[in-house]
This record gives sequence, C-alpha cells and structure tokens, in this order.
Amino acid sequence: MPKLKRSFFLQPTIKAARELLGKVLVHEYKGKILKGVITETEAYIGIKDKACHSYNGRKTKRTQIMFEKGGKAYPYFVYGVHWLFNITTGKKDEPEAVLIRGLDIADGPAKLTKILKLDGSLYGYDLCKYDSKIYVEDISVQNKRSGIIILPRVGINYAGPYWSKKKLRFLLKTKEI
Repeated sequence: MPKLKRSFFLQPTIKAARELLGKVLVHEYKGKILKGVITETEAYIGIKDKACHSYNGRKTKRTQIMFEKGGKAYPYFVYGVHWLFNITTGKKDEPEAVLIRGLDIADGPAKLTKILKLDGSLYGYDLCKYDSKIYVEDISVQNKRSGIIILPRVGINYAGPYWSKKKLRFLLKTKEI
C-alpha cells in the first residue's frame, strides 16, 4: 500500500486529524508488520493551544520536533509509565500535532503504543520517507465509515475551560472494522 505523502501532514491539523480516521498506522518491527486502523485522534493546534506542548512557542528538547515540517513521529512519555504517539503536522515553525488515541485493536493511546511497539526510539522519525519503518497507509475504510463523532479532548483540564472543552477529538463511528 502507498504511504501518506508529506503534503497530507502539511494541511491544517484539524483536517489532518479528521482525515487520519480510517487510515492504517503501520510499524515494521523486528521483521514483523504491526498495524491497526486509526479510530480516534486529537488535534493540538500549536502555540495558541494551551493544551499543546508547544503552547506560547515553548521549544524544548522534547518539543523541538514539533517545529519541523509535518510528518514526523513525536512519541512522548507520560506519568513515568506510558508512551503516547503523535504525528507532527503543519509547516516548519508551525508546531502542531495529532495524537493517535485509538486503533481498531487498541482502545487507548497507551494501549496502542504497547501493541505497535511505539516508543521514544522513534522520536523524529520521518513517516514520509521511502524506507520508513513507521508510516500511515494511504487507504481508508470509507466503505465502512458511518460518520465521525466530535468531542472535547481528554485529560487536559489544566488548559482551562476554553481549551479543555474545545471539540478537537475525533472518533470514527463504524458499523464494524
């Protein structure tokens, strides 16, 4: 299957978050192909978004990859326990990303990183390179799609009432994948 091209990840983050639904996240790991259909995403829209790691232009060792052009892996460790997996979006110096929250085989962001063996070793990995070991297949389960549910993001009360209630979480409503 063809991989998503860089242009996909340079489009507006909210659009990318919605359009990733139904596509297949693939990790070639130790000779095996691990993959799942993306069923849930969250958009993090850069320096104005109080829930985004790059809020207010914050550039640290961890967030530096967000300032590169879209299409890069941005895994990060939370609570000293779990890896979560983001894909950067936007143009250079537009630090935005999409959190992959769910797959057809994993109903949570920490579960999917465990199943697909996604961790910090993939930080900055380019999903658009020809020989990428992690990428998104440019296919869709369109024929099984019956809509998208739009909700507020999860676990970001620290960002205040506006940002914690903003509907930037997208779930693929399916009959069955």
